[in-house]
Amino acid sequence: MNSFLEQFGDGEASSVTEYTRRIKRLLEGSFGPEWIRGEVSNLRKQASGHLYFSLKDENAQLPVVMFRGSASGLDFEIHDGMELLIYGELSVYEPHGRYQLIARGAIESGQGRLHREFERLKKKLLAEGLFDKERKRSLPEFPRHIGFITSPSGAAVQDFIRILKRRGWTGRLTVFPAKVQGRDAAQSLIRSLAIAMRLPGLEVLVVGRGGGSLEDLWCFNDESFARALAESPVPTISAVGHEIDFALSDFVADVRAETPSAAAELISSSFLEFLDRLEASREFMFQAMESGLEEARRSLGDMHARLRAVAPQRTIETAKLKLDELVSRFQLGTRQALGSFRERANIARSDFLKTRPDRNAVRCRQALTGLENRFARSVDRRLGEIRNRFQETNLRFQSLSPDTALKRGYAILADEKGSILRAVDQIKRANRVKATVQDGETWLENERERKS
Repeated sequence: MNSFLEQFGDGEASSVTEYTRRIKRLLEGSFGPEWIRGEVSNLRKQASGHLYFSLKDENAQLPVVMFRGSASGLDFEIHDGMELLIYGELSVYEPHGRYQLIARGAIESGQGRLHREFERLKKKLLAEGLFDKERKRSLPEFPRHIGFITSPSGAAVQDFIRILKRRGWTGRLTVFPAKVQGRDAAQSLIRSLAIAMRLPGLEVLVVGRGGGSLEDLWCFNDESFARALAESPVPTISAVGHEIDFALSDFVADVRAETPSAAAELISSSFLEFLDRLEASREFMFQAMESGLEEARRSLGDMHARLRAVAPQRTIETAKLKLDELVSRFQLGTRQALGSFRERANIARSDFLKTRPDRNAVRCRQALTGLENRFARSVDRRLGEIRNRFQETNLRFQSLSPDTALKRGYAILADEKGSILRAVDQIKRANRVKATVQDGETWLENERERKS
């Protein structure tokens, strides 16, 4: 103990109060009022109106007290997790022996202010009807000229082009360069939008960029830009890859896409669907023609079988030759028609991919419908001609049938064994003769037998 006193001295000791006051004078005299940024935590609201909380960052925290007079002057409510800019000065609270920041004022920092401004503008534009569904327009089914307002050096435009190429879209893309981040980004977007509106033939206009912080993407929440976008005569797509759920451009535009890549897929989806429908229609036409040919073959087979049942062999053979010739001619004509149709379909599809689908789609459908109607009428007319010929042949065969001869008053004579009697000598030699007439059969008695 004595050695310790000898080492550090045995001067007069200070009391805790005196020592704390010295610290207070030292600290409060060394730090003047200033702005400090941090996140609010451990907020306590006293009945007196005073606020107690900690202001912290990644590595440290600072006790803060805001008295009622200062707290009542805020135009927002402080809560845990909020990022604030606090203006105040350092103070030492002697009873607890700790330092703390006496907050004289506070403002929301960064995203807090932007979120409040976003909500304010959103309510304002909503009340004016800029978000109404009634003013939203549908995108054209087959757009051939697309505009994209974005940064030409960003990854968003490259992703947009890559998606369109991968999905086979072959229209025209015009990129309108604009700043999409920074102080004057909103005015740059408005200028590019005005240029796009003056370009003739534009069918769809996309505005957007890749992801970023709320501050980076704030130009898409600019009120002037939102109003200019709402006045666009061309259907619009907002494709902003943002961290918040929506931007004002999403509400104002006719269609919202989550990213520029999603916008490219949305635009090209209708084009792919049309190509699929065109291919399905072509397959349906071929199947219908094959089905018609098969039905014609079955009908021809049925008619051929009926002819064999009622006609003499030689006449049947002649009819078979005629039928084969008609079938061959019909098949040849059908194959030629199918070949011509396939050639026209391929040419139409090639022309379709080279020209504007929105102008030629109607003509393609009309051409397909006309070909289908012409083919159907041709098949019906050809089958009608074949049926008429068969009916004429059938009538001729019926005129030669035994039943027709019996109806005209003739009779068929046969002996007891059923053999047909064709001469008088055969009749004389027969013991009994059976006569077949129109309404039945009867046995005739031989005169020689009657005399005996």
